[in-house]
Amino acid sequence: MAKAPTKTSAPSINIGIGEKDRAAISKGLSQLLADTYTLYLTTHNFHWNVTGPMFNTLHAMFMTQYTELWGAVDPIAERIRSLGHPAPGSYAQFGKLASVPDAPATPPKALEMVRILVTGHEAVARTARSLFPLADKAGDEPTADLLTQRLTVHEQTAWMLRSLLEE
Repeated sequence: MAKAPTKTSAPSINIGIGEKDRAAISKGLSQLLADTYTLYLTTHNFHWNVTGPMFNTLHAMFMTQYTELWGAVDPIAERIRSLGHPAPGSYAQFGKLASVPDAPATPPKALEMVRILVTGHEAVARTARSLFPLADKAGDEPTADLLTQRLTVHEQTAWMLRSLLEE
């Protein structure tokens, strides 16, 4: 008779950050991931649906922005995994975690798209900034570095988008 396979447990994580801090940081990174993915989807939606006299400029700008956001989701998710926690990955999970609202069902006018994206980038920056003290206190330099990179992108993108709204 064949012997049933034995279940082996994963080795414990000993990276110099305690479980409580790793769990709290992972929770914050999950919110950042949800915000980033939601903003990615909104930006891609606007890329597809923008119209009007600024079409070429905004279509190209939105493509640059959604491409950057798409490149950001994997490092965030992988950092969560490095801390020993599962990364959220469904629309249902993202909907519960995100502070960034979903894209409007009907595409707005071009400048309203820009306003929505400014608000989205500012929200993601706030999410990243709110996690920074915890990562810093826990001595989690990789997460702090990731947050610094994301803050730089979101604050700069919000500034560039705001510039389009000036008269």
